[in-house]
Amino acid sequence: MHQYASQDKIPGGGVGLAAPQDGQSSCQFFSDGRRKVDYVLVFYQRKQISVRGGDRLHRLSAPPHPPHRLSVISNGSSPLSGPVGGVGQGGLGCAAGQRSAGDGEVCVDLAVEVELEADPAEGEMVLIREEFEARLLEAGLEMERDTEVRVYGPSFTRLHVPWQVLSREAEFLKIKVPTKKSYDLKQENGFSASLSEFWRKVNQPFQPNIPQLGHSTTKQLSHCFSRDKLHLFNITSKDTFFDNATRSRIVYEILRRTACTRTSQSMGITTLIAKGVYDSAFPLHDGDYKVVGHSERNDRQLLHDEWARYGAFYKYQPVDLIRKYFGEKIGLYFAWLGVYTQLLIPASMVGIIVFCYGCYTVDMDVPSLEMCDKQQNFTMCPLCDGVCDYWHLSTACGTARASHLFDNPATVFFAIFMSLWVATFLEHWKRRQISLNHSWDLTGLEEEEDHPRPKYETILLQKRQMMRNKEKKNEKKKKKKKIEPVQREEDVAAGKDRWRQKLLSAMNTGTSTGVEKLTWRDRLPGYLINISSILFMFGLTFSAVFGVIVYRIVVSALMAMSPDPETKSNVRVTVTATAVIINLVVILILDEIYGAVAVWLTELEIPRTESNFEQHLILKAFLLKFMNAYAPIFYVAFFKGRFAGRPGDYVYVFNDYRMEECAPGGCLIELCIQLSIIMVGKQLIQNNVFEIGIPKLKKLIRAWKGKGISLEEREEQRARPPQQWNLDYTLVPFEGLTPEYMEMIIQFGFVSLFVASFPLAPLFALLNNVIEIRLDAKKFVTELRRPDAVQAKDIGIWYNILSGMGKFSVIINAFVISFTSDFIPRLVYQYMYSQTGTMHGFIDHTLSHFNVSNFRPGNAPTSSYLSETTVCRYKDYREPPWSAEAYQFSKTYWAVLAARLAFVILFQNLVMFLSLLVAWVIPDVPKNISEQLKREKTLLVDVFLREEKEKFHLLQSLFSSKDLPSQGHPDTAHFRTLPLGLSQGLGQPPGGEGGESRVRCRAASFSQFTRQMSMSPSNNAGRQMSMSPSNDAARHTAV
Repeated sequence: MHQYASQDKIPGGGVGLAAPQDGQSSCQFFSDGRRKVDYVLVFYQRKQISVRGGDRLHRLSAPPHPPHRLSVISNGSSPLSGPVGGVGQGGLGCAAGQRSAGDGEVCVDLAVEVELEADPAEGEMVLIREEFEARLLEAGLEMERDTEVRVYGPSFTRLHVPWQVLSREAEFLKIKVPTKKSYDLKQENGFSASLSEFWRKVNQPFQPNIPQLGHSTTKQLSHCFSRDKLHLFNITSKDTFFDNATRSRIVYEILRRTACTRTSQSMGITTLIAKGVYDSAFPLHDGDYKVVGHSERNDRQLLHDEWARYGAFYKYQPVDLIRKYFGEKIGLYFAWLGVYTQLLIPASMVGIIVFCYGCYTVDMDVPSLEMCDKQQNFTMCPLCDGVCDYWHLSTACGTARASHLFDNPATVFFAIFMSLWVATFLEHWKRRQISLNHSWDLTGLEEEEDHPRPKYETILLQKRQMMRNKEKKNEKKKKKKKIEPVQREEDVAAGKDRWRQKLLSAMNTGTSTGVEKLTWRDRLPGYLINISSILFMFGLTFSAVFGVIVYRIVVSALMAMSPDPETKSNVRVTVTATAVIINLVVILILDEIYGAVAVWLTELEIPRTESNFEQHLILKAFLLKFMNAYAPIFYVAFFKGRFAGRPGDYVYVFNDYRMEECAPGGCLIELCIQLSIIMVGKQLIQNNVFEIGIPKLKKLIRAWKGKGISLEEREEQRARPPQQWNLDYTLVPFEGLTPEYMEMIIQFGFVSLFVASFPLAPLFALLNNVIEIRLDAKKFVTELRRPDAVQAKDIGIWYNILSGMGKFSVIINAFVISFTSDFIPRLVYQYMYSQTGTMHGFIDHTLSHFNVSNFRPGNAPTSSYLSETTVCRYKDYREPPWSAEAYQFSKTYWAVLAARLAFVILFQNLVMFLSLLVAWVIPDVPKNISEQLKREKTLLVDVFLREEKEKFHLLQSLFSSKDLPSQGHPDTAHFRTLPLGLSQGLGQPPGGEGGESRVRCRAASFSQFTRQMSMSPSNNAGRQMSMSPSNDAARHTAV
């Protein structure tokens, strides 16, 4: 597939060149083995190209034996020593021992002319790449690429960021770094210290074996990086001061904002990748994830051994190392997932207790015993028309006993507990998030301005072009109507042409001129398509649910016609289980469709920035997937059996099939079956099988595409060891955290929304998450390209979705307990209608009577084993046939309905109040973090005051060394009067003496004082001349 040139070592020393550290492979460095590859640009070569340089035309095809040489490109700011030297500003350099063109090696200059034999578009892309890379060199980056041009396959351009660029960009991005100043953390005393030490020892086996991870008693102060204050930072080595994630982030910021005028758009790498100029761009992993020998493990190997193995499932996550390697955004995701999983442990334990309580009390539940008592002899009305016979309630004994496992008084307590658990989880996460912000130096992080998306810029340019065309048409019309001298018309036209040329030039250089943004009119078609498409998707979801309802009705009627009594007795369980499986398959299929549709709809909205695009995509995907996952559950919980009618007046579907009814024990057991199968099946199939299978399938497809290379090229690949950029290119590109968050948010809905019907939901979620964390970790470490390190101080819109679902869960659980379970009818019967104050007689109380003679023609059983039946029973609160208001809702129905509504109001307000109380009791900011923030501010102020004091002493020592009279001289008087207040503020006596002074010979340290001195009108010419060099040093020297 590819042709890789083995690289000659380029010797060289000098500033900014780093030798490979322990645990780092030499294949992560330039050919000199010193400068680290911080980023890689990849373009895919599909056509044979030719390069014209000067008067000679060289064919850049792969020779039979490709030269093992490469091209090293420097921007000139960091001169390359050795054979690579001699490169001009923005020029190119070749490896040592450069051969002639006849030997097959071509040294490409940025100003070359590239011609394509077949496709002119490929030639345009080559020119765009040359311009873009030239601008990267101007920005200070250093490049390396193979001189060998491949006929087929990827070509790599390696980027290195030198110290000068690192320091400049770090200051521009306000990256916080540790200073030399540290302080002791507050230590606990007494019993709390002993308890903390005991807890630390208990937790020791669960801690990952990370060298940097330990209990530290000190913390270093952090401050935004500044080139003028390098003495404040603990810079032991300029090559390792910024970690790899920070270096790649700096390179990505340069790539993202670098303009390329040939694309007619303002921003760089995202536009170029969208247009196909580059195939991809990514930072490199820290070598292989497998440990070879006994060498020191790099960060990737540490993450693999201590985090990404299933054998480490019982250990805490190394969140700090995850953040260091992948960046804050991914680190926050795994920290949130860890907090969520940990808090599922108490919820799972309480759910197990509730379930065990139901198992323990099932034999003492009076309604279940009455349903199973054959002596009660409740004859029920037929389940279908014509072919179904009357049946005894005792045949539904199993369903009634199973219902009690989940429909018991403990369920109400568990619903209240889970509502408070949601509030506690959100508050705990806020505290954890603030702790991480402080630990990761994200406090006070400002939102970075996002660059426009490529599609937004494209449509904006199209709009500008349309407006220019319209202006031209208007100008032509005006010219025809005007009666003026010809010379004047020519002057006006020439002026307008010059103005348009200036406008186009400004637009190409990234200046927003004319139309600066898209308005709502430009987005209106997209909004209309969004609304109609989302409504269509809702209709599709409801149609799928309705189709499953029809399936249940038809299959129930067919199974009821079976002569096999065993089949008849298992109608409900069989139909419910098969229907849920069908629902699961439909949900999985529609989930994938809705994910793609959400992306398409978001593109139609034309969001300006990536953050806007991500927010709109999340909202659409969540709305569609939420409706898809929960629509069948909502139907069973709140609609099934509510509109079925009554014997003699049933509601029919397609005029032939009766609407389905709930089981005699209620719909809660069916809701439990529905919820458990969908939840467990979705997690097993979608979250795990898809996550494992799809990346491997993509990898196989990429390998299959690579089989188009010749046998000779394959042998060459086997003979040469693959470089790190080759290995990383074969990995799957990172596509964002939205799918990962979406899985957990949907699962959070299963845990919180309908937990009253399935107390074991937290347990299944916990088991899934233990696997999910390691599965995601393995995917990030071994199967995905290294993502760009993105700073983030929170989880964004996902927290708002979690908070909204938490409030919504209170209402849903209140309605589930009130309307789906029999909890309220039992309370009403026990305290209003029971003669003994017990549950005896509850089943008879809930069953209404129906005179079989009132059946409509064709509805009564055609043949019956219970032919003597005159009255059958059905579950409802209606007047008996002998009443004056026969078959109308009874007073009991209205009493139960009032009690249900009252319970909803009471439950909702009680739980909301308790949730607010929990949020008020638990402070958002931990006390120790609050104290540390205050202390750090005080210490930073002391550090900078001490620095100003040292500047003052330095200036004082400089002027005191001059043999000039101290009285009457304007310079000395000016110096002594200005800093007097400053010296007193620093605790210095008015005379300027007292206290020890440490002299720092830094030109940049007294730049502001030299500027004041130079602007003083009393300075003589000689003094001004003597101060001018220090002014230049202060203004231009980066220390």
